[in-house]
Amino acid sequence: MLSAIAIAISSCGSDQSANNPETIESPVVSSPLPTPTNEIQTPKIDITTTPSPTPTTAPFGTQTPPSSETPNQNKTASSKNVDITVYTSDLQCQELVPKTVSVSVDEPVKDAVGRIIAEKDSGDFNISNYRVNVNNGIATVDLRLSPNSPRQFTSLSSCEQFALFGSLKKTLTSNPKWNIKDVRFTEAGEEIIL
Repeated sequence: MLSAIAIAISSCGSDQSANNPETIESPVVSSPLPTPTNEIQTPKIDITTTPSPTPTTAPFGTQTPPSSETPNQNKTASSKNVDITVYTSDLQCQELVPKTVSVSVDEPVKDAVGRIIAEKDSGDFNISNYRVNVNNGIATVDLRLSPNSPRQFTSLSSCEQFALFGSLKKTLTSNPKWNIKDVRFTEAGEEIIL
């Protein structure tokens, strides 16, 4: 079939060259496949990002993960940081070990709580939201578990309870600038009883 096409094209070419002796054309066989080009064209993609401000208090029901910034990570120029001491449990759950971290100067209490919560999240226990309210020297930390968290607060081992609640209480009561004397823990407004 290709030979018949080649012969037909060559005969057409010879007829044209016979009629016009100055024009000599070579037969061209067209291919149904596109011919590759040497140029690679990349699509132009415009990406614009605008920083969104973090709300002071996220409404319940939204998935707001705790801040997971590292202590040396830079924040925007408009926000300043302050170094504070947070307390986390040792591996044997025997004592709380101090650690210096950098938090927002605007919301140091909330950021400190977020740092501790971020360290305690695991695959089967996930706190999706929290609020911190300080009134008359008493901090109320209201926690919300993720809807798909298989474990509840009551299923935490004594070591896990110490690591989460002990760390939060020691951190909040040990920073003298915050003037917090006691800490209460609630889940969706109801007191957590362990």
